[in-house]
Amino acid sequence: MITQQQLQLYVVQISKQYFNRPFNHSARFNKRLKTTGGRYLLRTHDLEFNPQMANLTEFEGIVKHELVHYHLHLQQKGFQHNDAAFKQLLIAVGGSRYAPRLSQAPRHLWRYRCENDHQIMRQRRFSANRYRCGQCGAQIFFVGEVDNR
Repeated sequence: MITQQQLQLYVVQISKQYFNRPFNHSARFNKRLKTTGGRYLLRTHDLEFNPQMANLTEFEGIVKHELVHYHLHLQQKGFQHNDAAFKQLLIAVGGSRYAPRLSQAPRHLWRYRCENDHQIMRQRRFSANRYRCGQCGAQIFFVGEVDNR
């Protein structure tokens, strides 16, 4: 696992190497980020990264992506995803357009069954007496949780 100090040095190094500009703010991990690789904070100009993606091979592309936001915003150019300047600089430095998908299985799978034995699997549990089967309209019964480990 990479530390906060190593992350800061890594971002500074990538900024000098690919952008020929210094990175003068802080880069840190934010464990609350779940689906995104990182984010650029407009008010403080800091960068936050998903610690789950730090060990992936695509992490350099994620850092470049956030640095594109950073440098374009400081230059007062179009720094948003749909701006032409952003797209051009992202391609020039070889940054990734999207964060890689982390394969996470749902925590729970709930099994339901109707009177006609149609199986219904859901990630969220619901009150079976309030709904009917979508295939036949019969009453639904809760069967139990499926072990998905």
